Amino acid sequence: MKSYYFLSDLHLREMNDDQAQNLLRFFISLEPKANESVVFLVGDIFDLWIGKHQYFIKKFKPLIKVMQKLISLGTEIHYFEGNHDLHLKKFWQDDLSVIVHSDPEYFHLDDEIVRIEHGDQMDPEDKGYLFLRWLLRTPIMKAVALYLPGIFVAWLGKSMSKTSRAYTNSLRDPQRILKIIHTHAQKVFAVRAFQTIITGHVHLRDETTFIVSGQKMTSYNLGSWDDSCKVLTKQDRQWSWLTL
Repeated sequence: MKSYYFLSDLHLREMNDDQAQNLLRFFISLEPKANESVVFLVGDIFDLWIGKHQYFIKKFKPLIKVMQKLISLGTEIHYFEGNHDLHLKKFWQDDLSVIVHSDPEYFHLDDEIVRIEHGDQMDPEDKGYLFLRWLLRTPIMKAVALYLPGIFVAWLGKSMSKTSRAYTNSLRDPQRILKIIHTHAQKVFAVRAFQTIITGHVHLRDETTFIVSGQKMTSYNLGSWDDSCKVLTKQDRQWSWLTL
């Protein structure tokens, strides 16, 4: 039986960061059971990653090598684009055989249907971000991003990180954040039923079960590794949190 692992919002900046080293050790720990493992990277793994830019590939080469080894041993890796990692297919999917998703997806995992998404479209009131999300994903931005000088990419990453943290800090009210997560979960459940929904983006770890129209549904938000390095897992049909 497969084991499933879900993580998001690591916001890796350098390979020597604690989060990057924890992720590296986590991937290495999967090697003995590589062909039984499925990993879901649910967005914002890096503080910035755009396309197939050599700046990022060189910077995170040790991590990429470990992931390549896992894939060669049979691990299936899915990568959901977030608001910090964009235009991933050219490198991550075409070169590394990581399965890239730019939109929410549904999976049959053992005995249940699971919806997975980064979660950056959960708040319909955040119109400014939703416009920026659209703009960054236009073909012209995709083409331009590949040829940006490395020094500009580094500056852009720092600027985006600062802006993102300002936005996250504006969502300090946990009740408001939970309302966004739970309202979204119930809204998309009404369109297509599932047993579990997994999101990230808002940096608040949460696990809540609802009864909707007589059906049980559980919502997980993966939180941020800035708080603690936790991975949501499903093993032997049981959900749990793994602390690294």
